[in-house]
Amino acid sequence: MVITGASSGIGLVTARMAAKKGARLVLAARNEEALQKLCEEIQGQGGKAIYVVADVGSESDVARIGESAIEAFGRFDTWVNVAGVSIFGRCMEVSIEDMQRMFDTNFWGVVYGSRAAVAHFQERNVGAALINVGSFFGNRATPLQSTYAASKHAVHGWTDALRMELEHDHVPVSVTLIHPGRIDTPYNDHAQNYEQYQPAHHDMIYAPETVAEAIVHAAQHPRRDMFVGFQSKLLTVLGGLSPRLADRFMEGYMFRSQLSHRPARANKGLHEHGYGLHERGTHEGRWYRDTSLYVKASKHPALAAATVATLGIGAIRLLSKRR
Repeated sequence: MVITGASSGIGLVTARMAAKKGARLVLAARNEEALQKLCEEIQGQGGKAIYVVADVGSESDVARIGESAIEAFGRFDTWVNVAGVSIFGRCMEVSIEDMQRMFDTNFWGVVYGSRAAVAHFQERNVGAALINVGSFFGNRATPLQSTYAASKHAVHGWTDALRMELEHDHVPVSVTLIHPGRIDTPYNDHAQNYEQYQPAHHDMIYAPETVAEAIVHAAQHPRRDMFVGFQSKLLTVLGGLSPRLADRFMEGYMFRSQLSHRPARANKGLHEHGYGLHERGTHEGRWYRDTSLYVKASKHPALAAATVATLGIGAIRLLSKRR
């Protein structure tokens, strides 16, 4: 299993979880010190792991990840594109340079990783899994993270198109898109910030293990999409049923719920690696969820369908009351 963005947050938790299940790991990130310590930790527990220092915004670096996997293990059958970073700032204030740099990581990193993985899978022509980590902001844009939302919209479009082409050509690759809601990772501390206050999630926040659980499940069981947290699915349903109602909700809620009351500090994650080996961030949530009932339901399609129907009915009732 290849995992990008493995030095912190979702990638780090996924690596540890997959190692406990016996996966042989190829871990990639920019932070060599963190990767080295993580490999030593996994190997000390009887697991097998190597690391590759790589910037996923570089196509040659991503190619080297695949080559290192083949050299070490002879093949890989799962590739997980996790690496990502955000920018907090208004549309007219964020520099074009920072926007382009984010797209290098969030979008082009997924494209490079997907192409490297699929090329290897096509050569082997056996069952394999490509897993791309998107965001509920890839389904519904938010103020203050316009570039991040745009990059995740692009990731979702790329993933859907690639899936259809592979299915049409009968390539035995499962392509899964993960839709996390608000997750307790160092995401906020690594983000580039144009605002006066430090970024932070508020209200309901899910543990990174919930996303890792979805990823590990998708590696073993083909799934088209896996939503992590009801907020992710609910905003997607609401945005589809009533875009203007979703606009008003986001305008009234998202400005205050993405920033803390702490003064902003200099974050380096966009242009250089941030601190490593931290699973969680410095958020200000009121409700921390260690499990995602929606992930549990997604493991059982009939239960997931019932959950979606319930959310849809709730959204329709909300819309009816508004009208």
